[in-house]
Amino acid sequence: MNDDILAAGRVAVVTGAAVGLGAAAARRFAQTGMRLCLFDRNADALTKTAHELGQLTTVGTVVGDVTSQDDLTRLCDTAYERFGDVALLVNNAGISAGAGPWGELPAWRHQLEVNLFSIIAAQSIFVPRMLAQPNRAAIVNLGSKEGITTPPGNAAYSVAKAGVKVLTEQLAHELREISGDKVSAHLFVPGYTWTPMNAALKPNGTPKPDEAWTAEQTVDYFVERLCRGDFYILCPDNVVTPEMDAKRIRWASDDMIQNRPALSRWHPAWLDRFAAFMRGTD
Repeated sequence: MNDDILAAGRVAVVTGAAVGLGAAAARRFAQTGMRLCLFDRNADALTKTAHELGQLTTVGTVVGDVTSQDDLTRLCDTAYERFGDVALLVNNAGISAGAGPWGELPAWRHQLEVNLFSIIAAQSIFVPRMLAQPNRAAIVNLGSKEGITTPPGNAAYSVAKAGVKVLTEQLAHELREISGDKVSAHLFVPGYTWTPMNAALKPNGTPKPDEAWTAEQTVDYFVERLCRGDFYILCPDNVVTPEMDAKRIRWASDDMIQNRPALSRWHPAWLDRFAAFMRGTD
C-alpha cells in the first residue's frame, strides 16, 4: 500500500507537467494535499498550470528540458532544497514523433533521448537521494502499450517505450533488493487518452473521440492502482478492456514461443486466427 506516499504534505515531482497527463496528475496530487514540484520546457503553460494549482497547494516550478542532465539536476536540487524530501517522482514527459526501422538517425536519437534516456538520467539523479531520505518514496515511469505489443508504424517510439518497460522492471527489482519497500517503482501504461499530444495528430479542432478516456479518467485509474501498490498499471479506455489487453499481450508473447512471423497480429496470413483468438473461438 502506498497511502503514506500519496498523502497530504508529501511532495510529488512531475515532468511534462504543464499539460495533458502530467497536469492532470499534478492536479489530482494537489487535491490530496500533496505539495508539487513541476517541470516542463513550456514556460508559459507551466506558469498557467502552477498558478491554477497554487490555489490548492504549494507549488514549485522548474523550466527545463528532460534531455538535459543539468536541468534534471536542477529539478532535483530545487525539490529537495525547497521541500526536504520527495515522495513521488513521475517521469511523464515524452514525445510521439518517431521514425521507421531505417528512418533518419537524428529522429531516432531524439525519440530515445526524450522517451528513454531522460528517465535513465532522472533515476540516476533522484534514486540516491530518495534512498537516503527517511521517508518512503516511489518512482513512476510512463510506458505505452506500443512498448508491449509493439505495433508497426512507429518503430522508434515502440523501441523507446519497450526500453522504459524493461528499465522500470529492472529498477523495481534492484530497489526491492536494496531497500525492501522503502523506494518502489511502477510502470504506468495509459490506454487511449485524449491529451494535447494525441490531439496534435488529428485535424485542428477535432473533438475528443468516444473511444478515448480523458486525462482525468486515466489519472484516477492510475492513482487507485498506485495506492494499491501495483507495479504494472495498465489502463483501459472506452473501447479496450483489461481482458482485451491481456489477450493482445498474450498473443504478442506467443509469437516467439510458437515461432510465428514477427508481429503476426498484423500479418495477412494470421489476421483471421488473431480475430478468432480475440473472440475466444480459436
